[in-house]
Amino acid sequence: MRIALIGYGKMGKAIESLMPGRGHSAVLKIDEFNRAGLKAADLRQADVAIEFTGPHSAVDNLFLCLEAGIPVVCGSTGWLSEWTRVSQAFMQANGTLLYASNFSVGVNIFFAINRRLAELMAPRTEYEVSVTEIHHTAKVDAPSGTAITLAEGILETLDRKKNWVNHPSDDPAALEIISERVDPAPGTHKVRYSSEVDEIEIIHTAHSRQGFALGALLGAEYIRNRHGIFTMKDVLGL
Repeated sequence: MRIALIGYGKMGKAIESLMPGRGHSAVLKIDEFNRAGLKAADLRQADVAIEFTGPHSAVDNLFLCLEAGIPVVCGSTGWLSEWTRVSQAFMQANGTLLYASNFSVGVNIFFAINRRLAELMAPRTEYEVSVTEIHHTAKVDAPSGTAITLAEGILETLDRKKNWVNHPSDDPAALEIISERVDPAPGTHKVRYSSEVDEIEIIHTAHSRQGFALGALLGAEYIRNRHGIFTMKDVLGL
């Protein structure tokens, strides 16, 4: 499969390193230095695009892939205020988009565990829940997209929590997400339920970017011949 890498930083290079072993090649490598000249016609060299840039460029890149008519895997976070506009455009044009806040197979299993734990804890009002995420200092957005996905999974089930906040809070209806930036840290996420008598904590810790890179390639392989909007739940059958 011919892949366009839109975003050729650490993640783009990690994805490229796994391509030969899965029979793929990078036909385009787009970074901040050559993005200005990128055209839809250039993207048509590829079967699939994988987009890992940032919140300020992701939406433009997605629309360029839609114009080119190629499926796109997007791992950029921090742009979901535009989700409705982007997803509607892809649906209207019969395009193909796979978005995930985190492509790690382990993290997506962690998401499923988080949702199940929230269901079990829903009637246990004596427990207070919080989310913590730890990343390297170069990470631009906070909280992480993964932490937001965890929080949303909790909010869907725990009626006593109404919204998440990215700071400590005395509001019992607020779900705290605490963001820490420490080097080196590919990513750690914790969900903690605390009561006066005990605590329950689930943790996912990434040891390298290879897990994210493999998940992005699995996503690209999944959407190559499909149309619609997908998540890693579709790819992994969760």
